[in-house]
Amino acid sequence: MQLLLNAVLLIAGFVLLIKGADAFVDGASEVSRRLKIPPVIVGLTIVAFGTSLPEFAVSLSAAFSGSNGIAAGNVVGSNIFNSLIVVGFSAMFVRLPVSSSIIKKDYPFMAAITLVLLCVFFDGSMSRANGLILVVFFIFFLTYTVRGALKARSGANDEPSGEGISTLKCLLSIVLGAAGIIVGGDMVVDNASVLAVALGMSDTLVGLTIVSVGTSLPELVTSLVAAKKGENDISIGNVVGSNIFNICFVLGLSTSIHPINISPEIVIDTAILLAITVLMAIPVFRKKIGRIDGGAMVLAYAAYLAYIIMRNYGVMTV
Repeated sequence: MQLLLNAVLLIAGFVLLIKGADAFVDGASEVSRRLKIPPVIVGLTIVAFGTSLPEFAVSLSAAFSGSNGIAAGNVVGSNIFNSLIVVGFSAMFVRLPVSSSIIKKDYPFMAAITLVLLCVFFDGSMSRANGLILVVFFIFFLTYTVRGALKARSGANDEPSGEGISTLKCLLSIVLGAAGIIVGGDMVVDNASVLAVALGMSDTLVGLTIVSVGTSLPELVTSLVAAKKGENDISIGNVVGSNIFNICFVLGLSTSIHPINISPEIVIDTAILLAITVLMAIPVFRKKIGRIDGGAMVLAYAAYLAYIIMRNYGVMTV
């Protein structure tokens, strides 16, 4: 009976995460629309921040509770999910053109940060100093991106942006959405940990699968909707921005609060993430991610998921 209650609370936590992120993004996107910020920058900052709040809430809660495997596994697993499933499914619905700013600046930065993370993980732990360095990288990225937004905005015309939801509704969406994300994050970590013990799953596997997939659902839904509406810059920018946000801010801040021990499995998964990032550069630098590319990404994630499940239950050894 207790496990059933934990399962119900876990699902409720995911619902709060998704609904909270959805409300947050709606409010923040409307604010950005009124400020006349280009879509790609909206995707890289406001939308990426909103959809990554579940990862932030889960990893921060896990860091405070000492569930280090969940904190690190959640970030790595979420970035793998974002790169393969979010981009893959979006590309299967509609071919995704990639903007020049993503190719020249943001994607290379994401790849470089992933390489830095792998190098840090090789030491077997992340110290508070490592976490602070990642936060500094995030501040640099955010400052650079915001400066680009202000420059683009200064060149925009002053025509009214049209009617939308009221300012009060924007603020309510942001505040209530953030509250739902924080509460939902606590519920997911607490109940996922209990179920993991009952099922014989390690913290690392829980972070890489159940938690990372659940907290990445906002990215998936947001990117799919954006792609279907033709907002391709938001769709791609959301994934790139979320991956950067997860590594630099989510993991960086979590580690600054509580140092994290890194298991050998996480090192391997981070190496897989880096390999995925390098291979994704092929369609990205081709300036278009097609349906075949998307299908290959989804199949690659299915293979990865099978691998980590077999690894957890001793079918495969590290």
